[in-house]
Amino acid sequence: HKAKVEAMTLDLASLQSVQHFAETFKSKNVPLHILICNAAVFGAPWCLTEDDLESTFQVNHLGHFYLVQLLQDVLCRSSPARVVMVSSESHRFTDIKDSSGKLDFSLLSPSKKEYWAMLAYNRSKLCNILFSNELNRRLSPHGVTSNSVHPGNMIYSSIHRNWWVYTLLFTLARPFTKSM
Repeated sequence: HKAKVEAMTLDLASLQSVQHFAETFKSKNVPLHILICNAAVFGAPWCLTEDDLESTFQVNHLGHFYLVQLLQDVLCRSSPARVVMVSSESHRFTDIKDSSGKLDFSLLSPSKKEYWAMLAYNRSKLCNILFSNELNRRLSPHGVTSNSVHPGNMIYSSIHRNWWVYTLLFTLARPFTKSM
């Protein structure tokens, strides 16, 4: 009942917006005990952001990564604090390595010719988990924990709105999945 809530605008498809958000938040000089990185797009057609990166990768992962990096000092000062990365079980159905086992950066922000929406989503969610694990390793000694979570199968949202096939699949699968 004593909580003070204030909405702030943030566009993860713009690294300038992420930077502006972080600067504005820092200027308020308030603690940050929990940061939940939950925004995502799914099944979106290929397009580039104003930063010339594939939009699914930037919105689902890179924007969150940049935000956490910019607010890392605030999180450490606010200890105990935590970061929650909302990922997906879909991360299991992809890889971000080439055939020789090395990280392939071209898979993260693919060209239009190499783009498949489902793979872009899966890769971005794998990046979320890898980032969360490394963030926890680096910041837990400073009182900041990081966890990645799967929100549950087919929780109702409009994330599948970009293509009717995804909407149909989500609708057909819903009766056979657990729900909150």
